[in-house]
Amino acid sequence: MRPQIVLFGDSITDQSFRYGGWGASLTDAYSRKADIVVRGYGGYNTRWALFLLNHIFPLDSTTPPIATTVFFGANDAALLGRTSERQHVPLEEYKENLRKIVHHLKECSPTMLIVLITPPPVDEEGRLEYAKSLYGEKAMKIPERTNEVTRTYANGCVEVAKELGVASVNIWSKMQETQGWQKKFLSDGLHLTGDGNRVVYEEVIKVFNGVWLSASEMPLDFPHHSQIDPHNPEKAFQQRCL
Repeated sequence: MRPQIVLFGDSITDQSFRYGGWGASLTDAYSRKADIVVRGYGGYNTRWALFLLNHIFPLDSTTPPIATTVFFGANDAALLGRTSERQHVPLEEYKENLRKIVHHLKECSPTMLIVLITPPPVDEEGRLEYAKSLYGEKAMKIPERTNEVTRTYANGCVEVAKELGVASVNIWSKMQETQGWQKKFLSDGLHLTGDGNRVVYEEVIKVFNGVWLSASEMPLDFPHHSQIDPHNPEKAFQQRCL
């Protein structure tokens, strides 16, 4: 059985297997070496994610994932009094929920690589344009998320990662290093374009390569076809299959 890498998060993870998605790119990178398992739940925040932990990461599993990315915060950072307030989770609760997720994953497997990913930046103008495309003149005149508030959640995510000794990827900061990031990386002010997905992929794979999870160093699940003798194929499969 191939080892598993689980991607756990909200809609940005749920959409990661679309064409050009960061999850699809990871699947390509780890082809025949590890299975990339997407567990993304559109609209979810960390409060609701806690209810899923025992189902996705059962503590009695004999084959826990070798790595898990935890990518929440975009919904937690939704503002009270605006259209997405039902998703709002206060900053300190968000951080505590991340701690609970990490502690559960460590209990599931003390050797699991855990990577916390911050929410991406928010293009407030893009969010307003998106709302107007949905609701027309009925759309709110103020965005339901702001980049400044999301910054505090991104910082909180990084703080929790440092506190608990796990890896983190600060997408909020990384994307804003590029001029014109608003339209280059975000399709609706929040979700990712192809270029935005590429940034997430490159940052995640950088973490994987920096530890013990480099795809180039992992063995194939079964022999490469070039190692199979057409006259004596059994020899290539003896160790793995027979």
